[in-house]
Amino acid sequence: MSAKKEYYRIKAENLIRNFEKRNIEAFYVKDSKAATAKVLELIKERTSVSWGGSMTLGEIGIFDKLKAGDYKLLDRATASNSAEKEKIYHQALSADYYLMSSNAITQAGELVNVDGNGNRLAALIYGPKNVIIVAGMNKVTVDQESAVKRVRNQAAPANSVRLDQKTPCAKTGYCSSCQIDDTICCQTVITRRSRQDGRIKVILVGEELGF
Repeated sequence: MSAKKEYYRIKAENLIRNFEKRNIEAFYVKDSKAATAKVLELIKERTSVSWGGSMTLGEIGIFDKLKAGDYKLLDRATASNSAEKEKIYHQALSADYYLMSSNAITQAGELVNVDGNGNRLAALIYGPKNVIIVAGMNKVTVDQESAVKRVRNQAAPANSVRLDQKTPCAKTGYCSSCQIDDTICCQTVITRRSRQDGRIKVILVGEELGF
């Protein structure tokens, strides 16, 4: 095991204990392949599954596995127009399982997320029976302040470039607290605890994934 892998494992062990204090179940896996296997282990067949926008989920290859399995997928990418997409957004709030990543995670076990439309954060807060979060250890930060800085100056600029948004951060690489129509930083949610037992599960991956 490399020094970085061992570092991630040690860091994750402490983080998992902190998640437990917040009524969030967490797991540590060494790589993307193990992360995909863990997701499939947690999801029951013949259930409804949806997800929020996530580079991490694409990188671990979970979508092909879900499409090959026995699940009812609520995939907005299948929508032929904006009305259909909006319908799937709402259906996702009643899904049995909702998959997503987190923009940042504090070492204390808090989830920090920033959204444009807010559909992903709405599902995290309330609706789907189960929420499964997959996140690379590169997203773990010291505290809330550093987590928000990470989102605004790393995740948001990279996602703005990916989504071809005409934001200042897409040109400069850092946040300028813009108020333009293209901004993807409209809602900020900090999840400090799960009220429902077993609803939120976090899979920490010993790799650098997503933005």
